Amino acid sequence: MTDTSLVQQVRLHVFGEAAATGRVPQRGQIAAALRAPETAVQEALRELASGKAIILAPHDGDIWAANPFCAVPSPFRVAARGTRYAAICIWDALGIPAALGADATIHAACGDCGAPMTLEVVGDRLASAEGVVHFAVPALRWWDNIGFT
Repeated sequence: MTDTSLVQQVRLHVFGEAAATGRVPQRGQIAAALRAPETAVQEALRELASGKAIILAPHDGDIWAANPFCAVPSPFRVAARGTRYAAICIWDALGIPAALGADATIHAACGDCGAPMTLEVVGDRLASAEGVVHFAVPALRWWDNIGFT
């Protein structure tokens, strides 16, 4: 059983860093920042993943995403507050300005034809958008295979 205090500290650190820098920290960086053993941080990350607060990469246990922030480069790029962010999908790309409470420009590609798309979020509204957003999997089923969704 993981120390719930450490789990909370890890969660706050991961999301705080992702929001501030556009980069999702990994276990070694988290352990150093929190002055905690890396094994304890890894266990905290597993607990966070089991609660669907984060997504771990399937083979190495690194953080893949702390939704809506993606830890790896992706075709869904968000610019907000002078920082660049990555998102797993368009849903999360729209979630970044909501999480930050900031205006944003989202660059993505049409899932059908690959044409570039730009969306502008101003305040709490989608100010300009091109194209169509399509969700191939109903939201109820996203966690059945979050990597595919």
